[in-house]
Amino acid sequence: MVKDICEVTKVNEQAVEYVRAQMPELSKVAKFLKALADETRLKITFALTIEERLCVCDVAAIIGTSTATASHHLRYLKENGLAKSAREGKMVYYSLADDHVHQIVKIAYEHSKE
Repeated sequence: MVKDICEVTKVNEQAVEYVRAQMPELSKVAKFLKALADETRLKITFALTIEERLCVCDVAAIIGTSTATASHHLRYLKENGLAKSAREGKMVYYSLADDHVHQIVKIAYEHSKE
């Protein structure tokens, strides 16, 4: 049986220090990925890669929930920088915040198929 750990402890101090010096603050990235880690929110963001903008009612119908639930998830996505909204009269339309979100969702989906 192959173990997935080293059998001896030998730290490459030079590599460790180099990586530590290059390591940025990643809390915003973690928050971003946490927002996508929820399957419902991921479905919403994926839907917005297919249709550029959707109203809350559309999103609720797509994910099979109430408009209140859809609105809650959309608000979470917006608060975490993945989506944006625009009011047009009595309607509120959501879209992805930018092309980076679109690319990340599509790449993650493609990777999952491998």
